[in-house]
Amino acid sequence: MFNAQEEKGGLKEVETIIGPSVKVKGNFHGQGNIVIEGILEGSLKTQSSLHIGDKAKVTANVEAKGATISGEVVGNIKIKGYLDVGPTAKITGDIEASSLSIARGAILNGKCAMSPGEGVSKEIK
Repeated sequence: MFNAQEEKGGLKEVETIIGPSVKVKGNFHGQGNIVIEGILEGSLKTQSSLHIGDKAKVTANVEAKGATISGEVVGNIKIKGYLDVGPTAKITGDIEASSLSIARGAILNGKCAMSPGEGVSKEIK
């Protein structure tokens, strides 16, 4: 399971995995890479990368450095780097990311805003 998740999400080291049979309620904050395959309600924030599996259901505002979303998210998503929205993703909420890819078949109901990534100056010289 760990190797499959690491390859699937492109994550080399996973700090936390919320498995398919796990339901978490509350504010979930971490420093490392997180994989969600179950249900999360509340808020989700990590300093690293996030992978939301295709059967996962997240009802939370989400913040991460980078993310791959294949499941269902109800809430606003703020990604400092790259956001990859897979073909099975269903997102209801606003997205803010510095770069974004949305696969054919994904559902997005919300606004999308592009912001400068980390280390990118907002000033144009």
